[in-house]
Amino acid sequence: MLVAARDPAGRAFARGRRPRGGSVRCFHFLVLLLLIASPPASAFGPMRLSVERVSHPALEVRDLRFEYEPDEGRARLEIAALRLAGQRWSRLRLDCPQARMSLQALECRGGRLRADGRPLPFRLELTLDTAGRRGQLVIADGAGGRVVARLATDGSLRAKLSRLSLQSLASWLPALADWQAEGHFDGEAEWLDRGGAERIRVRGTLTGGGFSSADGLRAGEALGVELELDAHTRSGGWDWSASLGWHEGASFWDPFYLEAGPVLEASGRLRGDRLEVRQANVTLDGVERLAASASVDLARAHVDEAALSLAGADLARVGPRFLAPLLSPARADQLRFAGSVSAGLRLVDGTLVELDAVFVEAGFSLAAPGGGVAFGPLSGHLPWRAGEATRARLQIEGGRWGKLALGAFDLEVALAGTGAHVERARVPLLDGAVVLEGLALRREEAGWSGSGSAFVEPLSMPLVSEALGLPAMTGTLSASLPGLRLRPGEIVLDGALVVSVFDGYLRASGLRVREPFGVGAYLSADVVARHLDLAQLTDTFSFGSISGFIDADVLGLELAHWRPQAFDARIVSSEGRYRKRISQRAVQNISALGGAGAMAALQRSLLGLFETFGYRELGLRCVLRGAVCEMSGIEDGDLADGGFRIIRGGGVPALDVIGYNRRVDWKELVDRLQRVLAENVSPVVR
Repeated sequence: MLVAARDPAGRAFARGRRPRGGSVRCFHFLVLLLLIASPPASAFGPMRLSVERVSHPALEVRDLRFEYEPDEGRARLEIAALRLAGQRWSRLRLDCPQARMSLQALECRGGRLRADGRPLPFRLELTLDTAGRRGQLVIADGAGGRVVARLATDGSLRAKLSRLSLQSLASWLPALADWQAEGHFDGEAEWLDRGGAERIRVRGTLTGGGFSSADGLRAGEALGVELELDAHTRSGGWDWSASLGWHEGASFWDPFYLEAGPVLEASGRLRGDRLEVRQANVTLDGVERLAASASVDLARAHVDEAALSLAGADLARVGPRFLAPLLSPARADQLRFAGSVSAGLRLVDGTLVELDAVFVEAGFSLAAPGGGVAFGPLSGHLPWRAGEATRARLQIEGGRWGKLALGAFDLEVALAGTGAHVERARVPLLDGAVVLEGLALRREEAGWSGSGSAFVEPLSMPLVSEALGLPAMTGTLSASLPGLRLRPGEIVLDGALVVSVFDGYLRASGLRVREPFGVGAYLSADVVARHLDLAQLTDTFSFGSISGFIDADVLGLELAHWRPQAFDARIVSSEGRYRKRISQRAVQNISALGGAGAMAALQRSLLGLFETFGYRELGLRCVLRGAVCEMSGIEDGDLADGGFRIIRGGGVPALDVIGYNRRVDWKELVDRLQRVLAENVSPVVR
């Protein structure tokens, strides 16, 4: 430290230097300089004092200048830069309009502070008995808050803080200003020096506290907090212990809503810019034990290493507060949790390097119309290490998606780095199962990706129909998906999903799903159906009676939010010889789907005399684009008047069904179909 003091004539009369890094008591040091620089009289004359640098592990002062004018009874202290307890200020200035200095006493009354050229809302009163080595400093914040600090003859410094306003402190502490802090602090602090061994104690209470971030994603109100801090010097550093008890108020820390109750107790060591948190324990409702440790580089504001351990977390109590906002923020109040979890993790330079989790009958459920979703109970151990291979073993008792019930199964996962591999897993579903083989997943910057294969053991369509809330259908559902690929936000199935139904089959290929659980869910596929029994199909959906078989193609199918956006769909009679009859009700319903432009023609006058009619073939095509369905019928069935033939009659009596409306609003078409199926009315023939 370099010190330069000058007399009123500008001559240097005291100059000294200490090794860098030496410990200096700034308050005592300034008093000593004043005594050295003073003439041997009871009162000082005009004085100019400059200090180039004062250095201490917790304090640094640069370019300090002091002026005293006894004739005018005023003094001024200016500091170009100050670092104290991690905070930095520049252009500090203290003006004392009523100042007095002598060998016996120092006084400053009505002192005012400025920082960066701005006045601060504080008034300062200082009295110091230099002979008796005692004094008092009073700081008032203008809002009823006061700090009274007393220097005792034994060198100890004790302060009492009364209703100190955080709003006032915000003008002095930039961090508080950024968070719009409010509230009042009451407490006591003391500093002791016993033969070079220093000790600091702080006790206090925050009442009516609040804060808010600029983006509104973090806020608190009506906060009540108890604070205790005890620190003492040892081997060039500070050993410390602290406790923080939150007993009033609530806080929103996106996406979590937190209420009073937690208590933090911590201890560690501070040396220079290195903060060690040796142990921190948090008392939290629903958790048997929550502990942490960390090593922090204060100069870089960087956590070099940290560890966290969690024991006996009751998911029924912890889940709604900490898991629901992460899993489903929009439906957090509908999520339910059960069981318990214990876990430990370690981070190095902000990167997770170790994780252990133990689940005991853990599970969750999400209520929703139609059954919702449930998973578990789940039990088992999941160990993970960044630099070595491990294996997780989990036992899942089952689950449910709507009315689709999953049976119990075991899951073994090989973990290595950012990858996970499942050799084989059989998940019971209804009376069959979904089997995964060779599923390899890896975590990338954009999310999870991977590949594998899957197949569905035959499921009974009556059970599937019931679970999905569909009319009862016969047959089975099976699938072989040799190429299952996952990319962030997307699932691609190479292979075919095959459903055996209505004595025929339905096959979906090129299946691609994006954001399946997000608001932007999107699906694309090509679907073909062959030799579907019309009698079973129309009877199942109460559409009337049609005998025969059909083939169907739905190419370029695109669903957004699970609603059709585009497709090219075509239904035609299957090849082959078989009985082809259609009932009056089916004719009426087909005509109703065509709207006002559809009609039954040919032998219309005899329509009411027969229950069924013969036909040779049927065909209907809908190309959906832009919410409009472009309609057409049998390929060679277009008529000169612009109509298109949907059913070509055959036999006795024969019946043609002709449509005239080629552009149909898709929503209106769906509404008509729903009304036909819901009303199930008998046709009225005129």
